[in-house]
Amino acid sequence: MAATPFSLPFFLHLLLLSLSSLSLHFHPAIAITTADLQALKAIRNSLTDLPFRRSSSVTPGFFSTWDFSSPDPCFSFSGVVCDLDRVTILSLGTGRSDSPGLAGSLPTAISDLSELTQLILFPGIVTGPIPPQLGRLRNLRVLSLTSNRLTGVIPNTLSALLHLHTLDLSHNQLTGIIPPTLTRLPELKILILSSNQLSGEIPTDISSPLLHLDLKSNKLNGILPVLPVSLRYMSLSENSLWGPLHNGLDSLSELVFLDLSVNRFTGPIPFSLFTRSSLSSLFLQRNFLSGEVPPPPPDPTTTAVYGAGSIVDLSHNNLTGEMSAIFAGVETLFLNNNRFTGSVPAEYVKSVSSGSTTTLYLQHNFISEFPLEPGTVLPDTAALCLSYNCMDPPVEVQSCPASAGAPLSRPPWQCPLLKSP
Repeated sequence: MAATPFSLPFFLHLLLLSLSSLSLHFHPAIAITTADLQALKAIRNSLTDLPFRRSSSVTPGFFSTWDFSSPDPCFSFSGVVCDLDRVTILSLGTGRSDSPGLAGSLPTAISDLSELTQLILFPGIVTGPIPPQLGRLRNLRVLSLTSNRLTGVIPNTLSALLHLHTLDLSHNQLTGIIPPTLTRLPELKILILSSNQLSGEIPTDISSPLLHLDLKSNKLNGILPVLPVSLRYMSLSENSLWGPLHNGLDSLSELVFLDLSVNRFTGPIPFSLFTRSSLSSLFLQRNFLSGEVPPPPPDPTTTAVYGAGSIVDLSHNNLTGEMSAIFAGVETLFLNNNRFTGSVPAEYVKSVSSGSTTTLYLQHNFISEFPLEPGTVLPDTAALCLSYNCMDPPVEVQSCPASAGAPLSRPPWQCPLLKSP
């Protein structure tokens, strides 16, 4: 049989050359869905990097990696995390403390990233409203758009995010009310709306299992609503809330941090706030609270145990009566600018002397005695202020802030109960 004109090795050689030629013109498929890719393009067109200079060089911005000729945005785009071919996490901005962040506005196309579980916008100067279309992101667990210049109202549509765990819209310029349906989300644990211009009352029907509630620095008014017993952190300070601190606070047995300062609350302080063992930070200053601070309960097992890092601030109220030793052991204690009378309890003197209490401010009261034993030397770390009371304070142990003023003692006519020598 005659030999074929082409030997087998030569045929294979031609085949390999052909395949090699084809590979030069082959582009792998983009590993992301078309809808998600188009949404990322819209985001890129709506937001921009602010100039980021460090030392003498220009640091590449956040969007420097967003090259849409890339075959795999899920792998190469900063801030983009995918599961298979869908974007599930989108973090816009570097999050670095020295980064100026992004500018522009949030496009409605973000809602096309329908598998998103986390949407995070790091601090910058992004303006405009929060797109109501974000309510379509039914898988969203975390929505954080903090420290920008967002305006308008909180969209009611966010109440459709039934799996939302964390909502942080703090440090923006949002107005309007807190949507009542927002505090009924069944899985919401963290709600941070502080430092905006929100008005109206706090929703009265809070059924979300909140652990962390921060509404500080807004224009909220009205009385304190019934709050979820699950709360561990709550700050409502710097608003215009009024009325009594009702006994609803008694049920908040898990509280670790409570800040109701700089409001218009009146009446006595609920007894439970003095004895709760979990509460290590209590801020009630600059209200119109009145009444006496109760003595420590006779049963030591019901007494709050304060330790390192604890802080209590009841200053600038209308509290009266003799000082109670119930806060002995608090590391930082502000009882100044009230109407306390009598002698400072020996427990406080001992606590300052031992270093357990590092700050004790008692200025601007009507206290008549600080029973410091002669020769006692307080720690260098102690900050003790006794100015403007009904006694001559031991100047050598005082460490007062500038706000305490110059007079060391009250004039005698303000202390009618003092016995003449």
